[in-house]
Amino acid sequence: MKALLLENIHSVAVTTLEEAGFEIETRMGALDEAELVEALAGVDVLGIRSTTHVTREVLAANPQLLAVGAFCIGTNQIDLAAAASLAVPVFNAPFSNTRSVVELVLAEIILLARRLTEKDRNLHEGVWDKQAKGSHEIRGRKLGIVGYGNIGSQLSVVAEMLGMDVYFYDRDDKLALGNATRCGSLEELLDIAECITLHVDGAQSNAGFFGAEQFARMRPRSLFLNLSRGFVVDYDALRENLLSGHIAGAAVDVFPNEPRSRGDAFSSPLQGIPNVVLTPHVGGSTEEAQEDIGRFVAGKLRDYTTLGTTTLSVNAPTLTLSHTPGGVRLAHMHANTPGVMATVNAILAENDINIDGQLLATRGDYGYVVTDVSSDIPHDVVEAMRAMPETRRLRVI
Repeated sequence: MKALLLENIHSVAVTTLEEAGFEIETRMGALDEAELVEALAGVDVLGIRSTTHVTREVLAANPQLLAVGAFCIGTNQIDLAAAASLAVPVFNAPFSNTRSVVELVLAEIILLARRLTEKDRNLHEGVWDKQAKGSHEIRGRKLGIVGYGNIGSQLSVVAEMLGMDVYFYDRDDKLALGNATRCGSLEELLDIAECITLHVDGAQSNAGFFGAEQFARMRPRSLFLNLSRGFVVDYDALRENLLSGHIAGAAVDVFPNEPRSRGDAFSSPLQGIPNVVLTPHVGGSTEEAQEDIGRFVAGKLRDYTTLGTTTLSVNAPTLTLSHTPGGVRLAHMHANTPGVMATVNAILAENDINIDGQLLATRGDYGYVVTDVSSDIPHDVVEAMRAMPETRRLRVI
């Protein structure tokens, strides 16, 4: 099988897939839709990060594609519904870089609270500005976390260890960790917190989530951070609040339109404003996190292609499978309608094929049944299962 890995994915992913028998092609940058359609010819597995977009058109043009790995947390760059309809499981790394993001958030809060970016710039320009005015400790400050998922909850724990008072808001009912206080609404959180940090997901419903109204509601001279998604914040509104002094400082790691490759030109309305930290979407980009992500996602791609396992797929029914030595495995993804398993079993029974083991999982409109048998599978049996109207993909492993 062949794998295409884009956007400078860590070399451990290459090693992991090569050891599983893959032929690997790597490319440093992202590809646009037309380039990706062409590059995927003959490719079984695709690995991307956050910049390459996998659209329905890309998937439809490459029906041989078995799986997509997002070597990052977010998957909004992939048409998950289209991938599910074409029986292409998508895997990501929901946990691997949480610590890296948390550490960057805390580092930037300290930078902003101490106004160290301005001190640094002054010294580089030959100005000695030794004074405490506008410089604060973070101990005892009220931190407001918007989004209490894997990153937000871990940030909550570490920030509390540094002496911050933690408040959070999440649309879902989440268990507060440590002494964190849950707020019943975003407005309540904005009224309390002295520092707001966003950690929401990439759902389209979050587009424009934080704008002029929310900035106006924040306490005067608060700090603002966004290390989630660029399209959730109105950066023009943030610029106005920074220039007016209502917001004392900001740190931004994500942008609505990000360059495709390192070295490309970048522009933002936040450039050139004092006490603003801009970073090029590197929240999870530590060597430790990228190695862990490379190993984790490549392992998921390996396990799916060689065993049929879909554990932690973001769009496919979940089955955790072990290796069955000496047997044959039929991995059948299908429309979730009544009677599919009965039809599969009837086809096998009509051909005197005994079932050693069988598992079924469903997720929304789709199902996944894996059948282990000890005998060889005749070609006409495989074709009969592929000809079922519910079949989306059948693999013989």
